[in-house]
Amino acid sequence: MKEEVDKLSTIRFIKDVDYPTWLANVVMVHKPRKGWRMCVDYTNLNRACPKDSFPLPRIDQLVDATAGHTLLSFIDAHSGYNQIFMHPEDQGHTSFITDRGLYCYKVMSFGLKNARVTYQRLVNSIFTPLIGNTMEVYVGDWVMRKVSLATKNPTEGTLGPTWEGPYEVTKVCRPGAYHLRDPKGKTLPHL
Repeated sequence: MKEEVDKLSTIRFIKDVDYPTWLANVVMVHKPRKGWRMCVDYTNLNRACPKDSFPLPRIDQLVDATAGHTLLSFIDAHSGYNQIFMHPEDQGHTSFITDRGLYCYKVMSFGLKNARVTYQRLVNSIFTPLIGNTMEVYVGDWVMRKVSLATKNPTEGTLGPTWEGPYEVTKVCRPGAYHLRDPKGKTLPHL
């Protein structure tokens, strides 16, 4: 837990808090490949918060939308939730206790009731011109689609027209979390 708190403090995702309105416990969860993950139990806070009814996309419709495309690029947005800053007045509600003190999140934390729909709403607003045309989005998982390869070299020009504009996707994607596959399932070189 000490390493996780130090990491979150260093990257300024959390800060010390003195008199929180809400206080949650930390639960350490074992990850199959990478040791332990610190999770905050927001059960009580989530009970008190109203549900945001913004609709998440239906998986079956997203799968159908990609059918027939010869080139799909799968992108996993890295720590997407943590790119949304909490309103300063709401930061104290995300407080949690550790053996080293009390902290609260300055960015949206995993486990908050409306985190997924808030992130989906943000991504929809950013990629509005692309969603339904060349892109499908489900929270932090994005699929870019092309009907055919633009060049013989699979790493040149295939997604160029799609990514033109103010999008800097490489800054939000974990290295190696996005890849291209040809219609036969062969993984192509990373972008």
